[in-house]
Amino acid sequence: MRTPTPDLSQHPSPNCGERRNHARPDLIVLHYTAMISVEVALDRLCDPAAEVSCHYLIAEDGRLWQLVPEDQRAWHAGAGQWGSVRDVNSRSIGIELANTSTHPFPEPQMAALEALMPGIMTRWDIPVERVIGHSDMAPARKYDPGGRFDWQRLARQGLSIWPDTPRDPAGQGFDALAETFGYAPTTPQDDRLCAFRDRFRPGANGPLCKDDLMCLADLAARFPVDAHLPSA
Repeated sequence: MRTPTPDLSQHPSPNCGERRNHARPDLIVLHYTAMISVEVALDRLCDPAAEVSCHYLIAEDGRLWQLVPEDQRAWHAGAGQWGSVRDVNSRSIGIELANTSTHPFPEPQMAALEALMPGIMTRWDIPVERVIGHSDMAPARKYDPGGRFDWQRLARQGLSIWPDTPRDPAGQGFDALAETFGYAPTTPQDDRLCAFRDRFRPGANGPLCKDDLMCLADLAARFPVDAHLPSA
């Protein structure tokens, strides 16, 4: 049984606007704040001079704030791409997790995230394969939520995806498989490989190998990006 939805505090950020072209969110993007405390992050996400925001912010102890209404465009993703989606801000809900980037994500925080996400996914009909990390859509410049984030745990809750059975890539290389899955083809391969490993093969290192290809082949076959979505 999932944890009940945590208490939600409203802390409106001015850093938002209308979703462009009347877009409907079909992605959830997970981030870490990389700041010394949740209070510092909250101040920055609501500072007009910073020009950044998110829809939700979750503290290490599970406290939860809504900064931007879900039907509004928060400024959390920046430049990047996932599949055909290039204006990720207009097509996503952004969730920031308070974390310095150097420590694991505590149980109360993960429980709060797992309680928050089902409602968002139901309201906007977002499938599990459209839950991504900031590093997935901007692997050349972003690393969050990083290798310490437990994506496999989210997948066990039915809130994300995880590789199932390693699959023969059938002659396809990393670049083709990565593009089928969602990574932008214009991003250097090394950056895409790091983002892929942080999420699906944490701890893996060294040159591209057969295990990478077999894992990615499974994901690309089961979850080809934009399979049933309009182009951006």
